Amino acid sequence: MNDSQVMAIAGEALWTALLVSAPILVVSLLIGIVVSIFQAMTQVNEATLTFVPKLLGVFAISAVMGPWMVGTMVQYTHRLFATLPQAVR
Repeated sequence: MNDSQVMAIAGEALWTALLVSAPILVVSLLIGIVVSIFQAMTQVNEATLTFVPKLLGVFAISAVMGPWMVGTMVQYTHRLFATLPQAVR
């Protein structure tokens, strides 16, 4: 296994991790912005007001996008195990 193969495997792993985590991060970011705007408009500064909506949003997007996320990780794992014997030679 040479350097370029290791870099290709690492790059694909990072890309897959970014792709799988993107829906949760985007939903969390959007909910955080909406709650922050609401807090700024109403001047209500409560810690649970930011935590609970994010928790519910992350749970909801995980339930909706979960099968796709798991499928993407399984596809990456299959590709990795299929290419590793060829790369080791």
